[in-house]
Amino acid sequence: VQLQASGGGLVQAGGSLRLSCAASGRTVSSYVVAWFRQAPGKEREYVASVFRSGGRTYYADSVKGRFAISRDNAKNTVYLQMNSLKPEDTAVYYCAADPSVIFSSQAMAAQYDYWGQGTLVTVSS
Repeated sequence: VQLQASGGGLVQAGGSLRLSCAASGRTVSSYVVAWFRQAPGKEREYVASVFRSGGRTYYADSVKGRFAISRDNAKNTVYLQMNSLKPEDTAVYYCAADPSVIFSSQAMAAQYDYWGQGTLVTVSS
């Protein structure tokens, strides 16, 4: 599967953005799809994921209640709606996919074989 992330940009604190992760080559519903982010000088961190069966969603504590991950099977795309953005949300956001990720390891970047190119989100204070 090939992944194409888009939708990043510059937004003021408190604003919203929606990121898109368009998949090609395979059906995205066959994969666990996650969003990770990496701020300058920091390690890549897990943000959210949506599972292949039933589409159950999970979130990092830092974004719970503000971000929402969703999947549109018809468009073969996964979205990350980001609301109430904070300056500390500034990072390059990556989408990742893998057909074999299990619940206990979904937050581990090394478990994902397929990655998009990243899209930059900058939140100004």
